Amino acid sequence: MDKKELGSMTAKGGFANEKSICKKFNSWQNDIEAQEWLKIMSYTIDKLKSVKAIQVPTRIKKSDLSKFEIDEEEYEALMKFKKADAQIRIIIKIGNILKIENLSLKKANSDADYNQVDKRTIDSYQKMWGFDNEVAIWLKLFTGELNPKLHSKLIGKIKPRDKRRLFVDEMPKEIQDKIIEFFKRNRIMVVSDILKGRGGLSANWMLVTRYNKSENATIWTLKDINTVMNFFGGGDIVISPKGSFYIGRITAQRKGGTPDPTKLQFKIKPCDLFKLE
Repeated sequence: MDKKELGSMTAKGGFANEKSICKKFNSWQNDIEAQEWLKIMSYTIDKLKSVKAIQVPTRIKKSDLSKFEIDEEEYEALMKFKKADAQIRIIIKIGNILKIENLSLKKANSDADYNQVDKRTIDSYQKMWGFDNEVAIWLKLFTGELNPKLHSKLIGKIKPRDKRRLFVDEMPKEIQDKIIEFFKRNRIMVVSDILKGRGGLSANWMLVTRYNKSENATIWTLKDINTVMNFFGGGDIVISPKGSFYIGRITAQRKGGTPDPTKLQFKIKPCDLFKLE
């Protein structure tokens, strides 16, 4: 069976959460799905000495770093750039060689499900990506961190559809163009930070699972992160019909709700990855 054929399968039972996926990897000698996943990662099963999967918490204590094979020097950058969603760190031994793979896990219940892949303040994104203060101010108006009512000199005659914030399509045309142009110029960095992250806990793979309760079966697809970034991040960068904006198949919008209502969030539909089959 080649790697393409191994890309997506249906398995009996449910294993859509990180705990049960770790359990499957840790039972790799007898678990069919774990063996298929390892094959997709280009490992030869009978050459493996050991496989150890650990669930990565949102916040790792410094005292636990050695458990994840991570140096203390990396800690601050690691916490800043690791992905906030569920992750598994797989430590693989082939003879005396140690290999580490990081999986980003996405579970969905239907084709319509969105999944948040990154969420931060505009100031955090400005430090990461280096857009200028003008873009930062208008993005803060977009997320509602700055209230349009208090910036009447800046917005002039614009009458916001929502008194709490501005939509991108309500901004002056030159500002709309400037925001879209920034993301076009910096697409690779932006998409990489949103989906892959940076440093020792950046994702190498994305595993999408969808459980069908009536059939008691889980469909899954496992793709390397470059394929994932090209798939979700490729395509046009445009303002959406509702006044947010798209980076290919990634939606950028105001977080809304609680907590963090004025952060900028990026979302994908993980089930779209099944379309690659």
